Amino acid sequence: MVLFWLTPFWLLYRISDLFRLVFWRLAGYRKSVVMQNLHDCFPDEPEENLKKIEKSTYRNLTDIITEGIKGFTMTDRQFIKRYRLSNPETIQPYFDRGQSFIAVTAHFNNWEWGASSASLQVPFRVVAFYKTLSNPYIDNLLRRTRERRGTSLVSIRETSLTFEKLKDTPTIFLMAADQNPGKPDNAIWVKFLGRETAFLHGPEKHARANNLPVVYAHIVRKKRGWYDLVIEPMIENPNELPYGEITRRYASKLEEEIRANPGSWLWSHRRWKHRRSE
Repeated sequence: MVLFWLTPFWLLYRISDLFRLVFWRLAGYRKSVVMQNLHDCFPDEPEENLKKIEKSTYRNLTDIITEGIKGFTMTDRQFIKRYRLSNPETIQPYFDRGQSFIAVTAHFNNWEWGASSASLQVPFRVVAFYKTLSNPYIDNLLRRTRERRGTSLVSIRETSLTFEKLKDTPTIFLMAADQNPGKPDNAIWVKFLGRETAFLHGPEKHARANNLPVVYAHIVRKKRGWYDLVIEPMIENPNELPYGEITRRYASKLEEEIRANPGSWLWSHRRWKHRRSE
């Protein structure tokens, strides 16, 4: 850890490039999953272009890993400088009236720094829901790193309980909802990247149950190690919409981002394990 603290960022990305070669060329980490996903989602794309996206995918992955490790020793000032909330005026009305809201995001560019630094830039409490890691040491390390800057990390198993406990506390509930749902029976199915896709029902469920606005948090990489967090209002009154519309809008926003910068998404995830039953 001390080594990464002393490592300047320019050298950090040389290390990341080395990791990329190991993950991509030597180990072939989930390479078949990445290419299968790319072929299925971009069937008309030339193979040469898919290979470029594949290369960008592994560069993005190893940048996130090395930046994540570097984050353990970064100062608050470094986080605020390198991961900037670019349009706070968009959510200022919620702060002014003390209204909680849900911020949906995705595993796109460096979501890890976002969870770590969110509390440094907003006046509300920030709660980030996550899936507990199987390695208890790594899980505890991630929790301590994020929570020391003020963000509360809560297991997805405690989502409903957390919303209930904080119903009277102005809170930003941060939810990354692009992963494959564990229980497809509870999923909301929408068209995504040309395919029928199961989405986690959590953001929709809790927005409706608590009548909370929903915003989309775009994570924009300006260059390696420099990000803008751009907030876009998405839903003001969730219960005025038909069921599934919140998820459909989320999927549409995410698809726009992926099509614009496909190498910035986590293609190594087995996103389409489930098939919709007839």
